[in-house]
Amino acid sequence: MKKYLLLILLPLIYSCSQDAFNNNNPYLPNYGFSTTINMNLPQYSQLLYTANAVYVNNAGAGIRGIFVFNTGNENYVAFDAACPNQALSSCSTMTINGIKALCSCDGSQYSFFSGQAEGQQYPMKQYRVQRISATSLRIYN
Repeated sequence: MKKYLLLILLPLIYSCSQDAFNNNNPYLPNYGFSTTINMNLPQYSQLLYTANAVYVNNAGAGIRGIFVFNTGNENYVAFDAACPNQALSSCSTMTINGIKALCSCDGSQYSFFSGQAEGQQYPMKQYRVQRISATSLRIYN
């Protein structure tokens, strides 16, 4: 009996991951990319402080660029800058508005802490963040 219980529990334990999240969104394609952020550079230095976000528009980084946000305690999140509930268009690149991202197409504001916006079906498209050193991050999909 114990063997059967172990066989059932093992796949459940190993299928969970800290950086597992669902990136499926019918409006936004899935592109593979990897970019490195050096927070010693002036354009990224705000990331050294909690509750600050920066827009990264490196070639090939995300669909419309990415937002990187310092959530505190040396933790970071990264989201695509494309409005998640809009087809790609001239207004579908979001902008930073404090601790939120603003979609000018519909006026929705998405929290950088959760990626969610009130009343919206899809959250912001999230990417993985790997801390390489105290001042260097790798963002990838």
